[in-house]
Amino acid sequence: MKLLILSDIHGNWPALEAVLEAEGSWDTVAFCGDVVDYGPHPAQCLRWVAEHADHLVRGNHDNALGFFADCRCMRSSRTYSIVTRSWHQGLINTSDRKFLCSLPALDWFEWQGKHFRMAHAMPQGDMFEYLAMAQWEERVKGLEEDFILLGHTHIQGMRSFGMQTVVNPGSVGLARDGGGEACYAVYDGSEMLLKRVPYDVNHTLRDLRLAPLPTDVIEGLAAVLSPGPITGVGSVRSQ
Repeated sequence: MKLLILSDIHGNWPALEAVLEAEGSWDTVAFCGDVVDYGPHPAQCLRWVAEHADHLVRGNHDNALGFFADCRCMRSSRTYSIVTRSWHQGLINTSDRKFLCSLPALDWFEWQGKHFRMAHAMPQGDMFEYLAMAQWEERVKGLEEDFILLGHTHIQGMRSFGMQTVVNPGSVGLARDGGGEACYAVYDGSEMLLKRVPYDVNHTLRDLRLAPLPTDVIEGLAAVLSPGPITGVGSVRSQ
């Protein structure tokens, strides 16, 4: 049995496709939010998530595109988000937008005897605040689930506090802790693994450079997407 945990795809189909090819098969998909903005393939990624994800939450970029709202993202990415979202508005249809608006801020589910809580940014459902790993223990106090799944930071990590494990699978489509690879996590019922897989970044960049976007936005995104140093992978065996 395999639970595939994804987050922050951000319209990057080659990255998502590489994850799916690397895993080959899975039983359940959990998605921690942000399928749109930044990348050149928002509709393709959104429709895959809508069809295949069993457990989903809404990210701040999903919220912004669906509700014509402010994504309230970090200042360094704000211009990229605003410009690509304007472009994405014309690439998705009414059904796609309704799907984004329908996503909940929190999801709870049981899988293979373990209890999961999933949110985009904060365990309590806020989808905007950036939560550093050093803050995880404080923010999950009082929660009862075995696993807390979070995204938003685009930085992969996992830590256990007693019987509880917090997991950020990292970003599939726009990793900030090393470009050129798609990040995700897999749980098999006994072990949680953080994983990375290389993907065809040139395909993503080629499609971005064909987009009606300012050169500085394209090159700024290219700098994040391009291969760079990584922090490694980790695993923790569940209790």
